[in-house]
Amino acid sequence: MRIITVTAIALILTAAVAAFVGFRPQAVRVPPRPAPSTPLRATIAIAPSDQALTFARYGEGAKEQTIVVTRYQNGVVTGVDLAPLLQPGEDAIAVYNRLGYNAIAAFVAGARTSVNRDVETLAVPVDLRSLHAAAATNYPEHADEAKVKDGPFIFAKVAQPTSSRAAIPASSGLLDYEVELCLVTLKPLSAKASAKGGLILCNDVTDRAALLRGADINDVASGKGFTDGKSGAGFLPVGDLFVVPRNIKSFVEPLELHLSVNGEQRQRVRVTNWIWDFDRLLLETAKRRGVSWIWREGRVQLPINNDGILPDRSLVLAGTPAGTVFQGPGPATFVRGAYDWLTHFGRVSIIKAIVERTITDDRASGGYLKSGDVVTIRADQLGTLENRVE
Repeated sequence: MRIITVTAIALILTAAVAAFVGFRPQAVRVPPRPAPSTPLRATIAIAPSDQALTFARYGEGAKEQTIVVTRYQNGVVTGVDLAPLLQPGEDAIAVYNRLGYNAIAAFVAGARTSVNRDVETLAVPVDLRSLHAAAATNYPEHADEAKVKDGPFIFAKVAQPTSSRAAIPASSGLLDYEVELCLVTLKPLSAKASAKGGLILCNDVTDRAALLRGADINDVASGKGFTDGKSGAGFLPVGDLFVVPRNIKSFVEPLELHLSVNGEQRQRVRVTNWIWDFDRLLLETAKRRGVSWIWREGRVQLPINNDGILPDRSLVLAGTPAGTVFQGPGPATFVRGAYDWLTHFGRVSIIKAIVERTITDDRASGGYLKSGDVVTIRADQLGTLENRVE
C-alpha cells in the first residue's frame, strides 16, 4: 500500500514539475558507431577572391607561414604564400588591417607560384582571444529540442581556440558537440555597427552535466550554468580556414553547416535559418554588458566595454541547429527523479533531484561523446574540423 501511495505522489509531483519547468519527453540519441580509422580527405569549395579572402596557417613560432587559399581538394589546400607581405609577427588579421582587402587580392592575382599543404598540418589560422560572446538556442529547432522557450540569449564562453585537428579532452561529464558559425572581430567593433570582420567554423563543445547543475531552471535565458558547461581547455576547436568576405550578409546566405559523429550525420542547417543574425547578436551582446556568470571559482563577463565595443580577435558564436545529443529528460526520468526526492525525504529540492536523475540516466544511455569518437564539421567556403575525443 505504501509503494502505491509513494508512486502516486511521485507521478503527481512529476506532472506538476514537468509543467512548471516546461520540459517535454524526448529520447537520448543512439550511441555513435565506432570511429573511422582514416582521416577526413574533404574537397571544399573556396570563394573567389572578388567575394572573400580565405586564409590558412601552418608551422609554429618563427617558421609560421600564412597563405591565401585558392583550392581545397582531397584534404590538401593550395594557396599563395603571404610571406612577402608580412611584417615580423603578423598574421592574416594584422596584414589585412594594415593593407586592406584590395591589396591582398591584387597580390594573390599576380602570384606566379603556389604552395600545397595537407590540412592535417594546419594551425589555428589567426591569433584569437579566449573570452567570447556566444548565443544559445538561436535556431528554432534546437530551441525546441532543448525545451527553451525564452531564447535566444547571450552568455560568455571562456576557451582558447584550438586547431581544426586538435583533440577534444574526454570528460567524466556529458560531453556534447555543437557546430557553429563564428564572427571574428578584426578591429574593435561597436555593437551598434553592422557586423563586419571574418568568419570561422567552431565546435562549441559542452559538458551538459556541468551546464544542467548550474542552470536556473526557472530562468534558463539567464545563461546561468552555460559558461561553466561550455568553457575550458579544448572546448573550442576552430576551422582550418579563416575567411574575410567583402559582404558578410550576402556571403552567409547560401552557407550550410554539417556535423557528423563517426561518419553519422547529426547536424545540418542553412546558416540563415537563425533567429538573430550577426547584427542582432552584437546588439544583444551589448545589452548584457556588466552581467557576470560563474566560471570555476570566480565570475566572468562578456568581452564588451561600457561603450559597447568588442575588442579585436573576439569570437561571436552564432548558435547551433538541432541534432545535439542532449534532448531533454523523458517521463521515466521525471518519475525516477521525483521518487529519488521522496526517498531522500526532501533533503534536496525536487528540481535538483530531477536534474541529477537526468544526468544519471543520460550517462547510462551511452549517447554522449566518449574516448575514440570523432566529430567532423564541414562547410563549403569555410573548411573543416576533425576532432577525436581523447
